[in-house]
Amino acid sequence: MSKTLFAQFTAREGAQDEVARLLRDYAARVREENGNLLFDVYTKASQPRSYWIFEVYEDEAAFQRHLKAPHGGPFNAALGPLIEEHASRLTFLDPVDLTSLAPMA
Repeated sequence: MSKTLFAQFTAREGAQDEVARLLRDYAARVREENGNLLFDVYTKASQPRSYWIFEVYEDEAAFQRHLKAPHGGPFNAALGPLIEEHASRLTFLDPVDLTSLAPMA
């Protein structure tokens, strides 16, 4: 089963451009990882300093490889001082099997 997560954080005032540069480079590297299916970066329309990242990995093993990738540590170290939170907030997601639901009457 695929491993899906949603990460979110808020860039500090004035740090948006540096955060965007870091994310551009990091996203390119993550997308090249074996087992990464999706790494999309968004900002909230009403709060452009609010970043939302949607990630999908082939399976748990691919996600574990992602966590051990050599570019993750330096990215997180560089990102830490640029965001308002202590770290990215991660939400792990499970797919809903819509085929098993009864049809609406």
